[in-house]
Amino acid sequence: MTTSLHPTIHIVDDDPAVRDALSVLFELEGYQVETFADGDDFLARLKDICPSAVLLDVHMPGRSGLQVLEEMSARHCGAPVLIISGQGDIPMAVSAIKQGAHDFIEKPFDGTAVVERIEAIIEAAHKGLKEGENNLINWTFPGADSLTPRERDVLLQITQGASNKEAGQSLAISPRTIEVHRARIMEKLKARNTADLVRIVLTGH
Repeated sequence: MTTSLHPTIHIVDDDPAVRDALSVLFELEGYQVETFADGDDFLARLKDICPSAVLLDVHMPGRSGLQVLEEMSARHCGAPVLIISGQGDIPMAVSAIKQGAHDFIEKPFDGTAVVERIEAIIEAAHKGLKEGENNLINWTFPGADSLTPRERDVLLQITQGASNKEAGQSLAISPRTIEVHRARIMEKLKARNTADLVRIVLTGH
């Protein structure tokens, strides 16, 4: 699998109107865009290229957004994912975040806002790669292997003392999404509170 040298957005949504509208918006911003009507077509293309970012509808006929995320993880494609969800799909969107999606946006949405969110997510992903994640934490504490890459990003922010708002700004996601990650991390590491969480991470027990 290769990564495109130019910013490439993959849009996976069974609604042709959504695919067309988003495709035009991103192409106007200079992105290369590929659209897919279902998860299987997207995953077939993923064998050849890992895009810069993915816009993924959480609820589609056939393979769901959650199942697509699972397969992306199995193939070690680290492209940041912005979940597209309807109001009735919010619980599924939260589950997607727990599985490694970067954030979600609800329909109906403003196209310009989607472009801005994707740009921020790509920038934050690049920043994270440059900074590395081992500068403050020795990832050998109990439960470390159970954390998704996104949960590790959030955990690093928490150990630096960032608030939900500050962590969200740094990682280009909403404070609400940070809360979801924080709760999931505490559950995985069996931490009673934030202080307990930091102790587990920094002391290894």
